[in-house]
Amino acid sequence: MKVLLLVGLGALFFAYYWDDNFDPASLQGARVLLTGASVGVGEELAYHYARLGSHLVLTAHTEALLQKVVGNCRKLGAPKVFYIAADMASPEVPERVVQFALDKLGGLDYLVMNHLGTAPAGTRGRSAQATRWLMQALGSAPAPSGLRFLLRPVTRSRHLQVNFLSYVQLTSLALPSLTDSKGSLVVVSSLLGRVPTSFSSPYSAAKFALDSLFGSLRRELDVQDVNVAITMCVLGLQDRASAAEGVRGVTRAKAAPGPKAALAVIRGSATRASGVFYPWRFHLLCLLRGWMPQPRAWFIRQELNITTPAAA
Repeated sequence: MKVLLLVGLGALFFAYYWDDNFDPASLQGARVLLTGASVGVGEELAYHYARLGSHLVLTAHTEALLQKVVGNCRKLGAPKVFYIAADMASPEVPERVVQFALDKLGGLDYLVMNHLGTAPAGTRGRSAQATRWLMQALGSAPAPSGLRFLLRPVTRSRHLQVNFLSYVQLTSLALPSLTDSKGSLVVVSSLLGRVPTSFSSPYSAAKFALDSLFGSLRRELDVQDVNVAITMCVLGLQDRASAAEGVRGVTRAKAAPGPKAALAVIRGSATRASGVFYPWRFHLLCLLRGWMPQPRAWFIRQELNITTPAAA
């Protein structure tokens, strides 16, 4: 029975991924605001959009890296490409970035949010300390009232601001233009936003929050007949120095190749899919989580560089 079930699931996955109605021409002239565009998956996303003829506004923290990506995008054929160096840890930055994109492009068809703030990974003590830091900042925010509540001035930690609050701010500010264009919100997230793992509680908490927030927003938009697609992208460890350094010595997981992961995001968002999973097996892992809510410690240790204490 288990074998038949796995075979059936495999057939469903192949059928799902084989049915590909992606039309590259749909991105010709599309107006795209892309965050975290200087390295890793974000850089590869910029190059894919450039090849497909999209108009781009790119943003990231480091101006020198952005300038390099902009130059490459122009060589690849992007008809318009602009950049704005910005640190999403500053609460006033999302408004400045969205307004810059609207001024340069005249509107938006895609808001692709890919920026990432570092979060500590490691021993239980370090993780607990970082989690208290996150929760204290979260507790300082006022009671929710739609997306607008996160635009009020509140005390924020850098981690919370970059990995969660800035996503909400960007969405709230870009939503009117995306509503006019019947555009798309694209959220580049992580498997840790669907399946919790060890020694990653602050980062995982922020990603779970994003998954919940945009899942709820999708329903609200449907109820209001607002034709804005939301695509949640569940990716593996990104092949960028900051991501690799953050989990060095903790996990055995290998980074996913940036160009292929970026192409999966492009195809999924262009077809207005609700979810993108790369590698594809992550979709299966998310389904299996319902069957194995509390996996055995042995299974977890296979992905971690930890040892058990010797028996007394």
